[in-house]
Amino acid sequence: QVQLVESGGGLAQPGGSLGLSCAASGFPFSDYGLGGFRQAPGKEREFVASISWSGRSTIYADSVKGRFTISRDNAKNTVSLQMNSLKPEDTALYYCARRRYSGGAVSQDISNYQYWGQGTQVTVSS
Repeated sequence: QVQLVESGGGLAQPGGSLGLSCAASGFPFSDYGLGGFRQAPGKEREFVASISWSGRSTIYADSVKGRFTISRDNAKNTVSLQMNSLKPEDTALYYCARRRYSGGAVSQDISNYQYWGQGTQVTVSS
């Protein structure tokens, strides 16, 4: 079955960096676009970044553009999110997700994602 397992969350100071990783299994990894989302307490889950099957196309939420970078390694079935210049408002539970259909395009629409990891907590605080 499809599995997505996030790792790498933790505590960072404002201005610091963290790297998240998501290991995927149970499906042909390079056939699907992938996304990163986050959910802060009391808020709805929101889009962060998405990457196409090849990794050549990426899109970002305006709030993270220029600070976060999404990448993937199709040989290792992993997708990563490098987060730099972290802000307290980046504090949230971060999820990776797989698109509902193959084809590999990017998307920021949460309804286009069917499978989700369990999430990893990122806390930005001094």
